[in-house]
Amino acid sequence: MMNEPPEASPGRRPRLTRRGRLVLLLTVVLVVAAAVLVPILLLTGDDGGGKRTTLVIPEGRRAADVYVSVDQALGLSPGATRKAASTARLRLPEAAKGNPEGFLFPATYPVGSATTPANLLSYMVNTANQRFGAGRISAGAQRAGMSTYQAVTVASIVQAEADSVADMGKVARVVHNRLSLGMPLQMDSTLNYALNRSTVDTSHADTKIDSPYNTYERKGLPPTPIGNPGEEAMNAALNPASGDWLYFVTVKPGDTRFTNKYAEQLRNVEEFNRNRKAANGSN
Repeated sequence: MMNEPPEASPGRRPRLTRRGRLVLLLTVVLVVAAAVLVPILLLTGDDGGGKRTTLVIPEGRRAADVYVSVDQALGLSPGATRKAASTARLRLPEAAKGNPEGFLFPATYPVGSATTPANLLSYMVNTANQRFGAGRISAGAQRAGMSTYQAVTVASIVQAEADSVADMGKVARVVHNRLSLGMPLQMDSTLNYALNRSTVDTSHADTKIDSPYNTYERKGLPPTPIGNPGEEAMNAALNPASGDWLYFVTVKPGDTRFTNKYAEQLRNVEEFNRNRKAANGSN
């Protein structure tokens, strides 16, 4: 959802979006599994006799969660993959400053006895570079007045905020419209990233935290992507839908309302709150 305009009185603030779709994550995993299956020998080092399994990285998964998944898939001690990420010499954009967030491409990866965190992370990043570094992506970013890294950052927000693939283009348009008008993005997804959580409940106090990812207080994009987006989110970031929307809220799953009128946004937020209260009351 959207925050109040700066001149509005303080209190509990409606947010730019309340996705209310955490339960859908497990379903998404199964869909994403078909995205990419990288060459087995490249990652596993097996000649066909070694034991192999697969690791699914869903769209939107944060780097911290990817590290945990890799640790588990490879049977490593917690923190091993995070440590490897700092020394793996990943082929990241200079703007990333060594942080692979946004470039651990969501896909299905084979894992074998010879797989290491470094070569698995490298393949994820190399795959992202192939998908996001293509000429059409670079050209699209330039047309939008962004670097490729900034486009990946927008795509990560779209991935986190959109209720469905069909909504991605509209969410991207809201991001672009707000950036072009010099308005803060006011995205709950960036607050969740700063607070290392996933929730549909954001308080007034949350919007006041001191963080470069607090897009309620700070204008422009956050300093890094907030997750690892897929190609559909990237396409939406580069080719947003046409519209003058500045606000949106997912009133209920499958029903996201977009508007350029703050009063209408408030009515939509009220409906969201009624739906959420009714749902909680029925549990």
